[in-house]
Amino acid sequence: MSAVIIDGKGIAADLRAQVAEKVSELKEKGVMPCLAVILVGQNPASVSYVTGKRKALAEVGMLDRSIELPEDISQEDLLKEIDKLNKDPSVHGILVQLPLPKSIDEDKVIMAIDPCKDVDGFHPVNVGNLMIGRPGFLPCTPHGIIYLLQKMGIETSGKHAVVIGRSNIVGKPVSLLLARKEVNATVTICHTGTKNMAEITKEADILVVASGHPHTLTKDMVKAGAVIIDVGVNRIPDSSKKSGFRLIGDCDFEDLKESASYITPVPGGVGPMTIAMLMQNTLESAEKALNK
Repeated sequence: MSAVIIDGKGIAADLRAQVAEKVSELKEKGVMPCLAVILVGQNPASVSYVTGKRKALAEVGMLDRSIELPEDISQEDLLKEIDKLNKDPSVHGILVQLPLPKSIDEDKVIMAIDPCKDVDGFHPVNVGNLMIGRPGFLPCTPHGIIYLLQKMGIETSGKHAVVIGRSNIVGKPVSLLLARKEVNATVTICHTGTKNMAEITKEADILVVASGHPHTLTKDMVKAGAVIIDVGVNRIPDSSKKSGFRLIGDCDFEDLKESASYITPVPGGVGPMTIAMLMQNTLESAEKALNK
């Protein structure tokens, strides 16, 4: 048996096309959806992520209010920038690219963003809304994972989903989304303190792997026919590549694709969905502004 490789790139492109259509409808009603992405310093990975977001903004026809700030900016000055954007009614979404320099308290920065403009879904108000099932912005990567499962027609109700990783960005929120009534999976979370991980993963119908380490999940840990969602992005040296490295996930893709029923590749799986969901959240914020 060979797995169906989930085309996250194609599914994300379809979603961006739907967003673009709705953006043009909003423009006709006098609303120009706008996202402000704040980049502090020039961390190469962060620059790359921000470039991808700006490209998507241009593609869907949204206004790009990206702001680049120096590495040595004070926390006070960064909070002032966020306050200005909070008060600007023409800005519908605010995203501060993480990680931030060590001199800045990330929690304080996230708390400073107006929850109504927190299109990343990281503000405690939105996290709380996710927890109790109230409307609010869902974090982009976890929401993208659920969207992929639904678009592929993968049955989740009553299935055993195992999440490897307990980060605030992916592990915890995706666990909550999988357990929601409309998804209806039974969820187990594994992490660095889990002693019998292979025993648990072998029982899983659906595996979401967000450990941040290559080869966390190998063929001997998975039952035949499982669905595997690989969230990891790891750079490993590869002299055959112009960049000197290649990207791999947290799963042993080559081995697992022979026994899984569905699997996401890296790159081209979950990654593109994250940015597509960011566009979707910004669109929803702009629609709310129109209805106000």
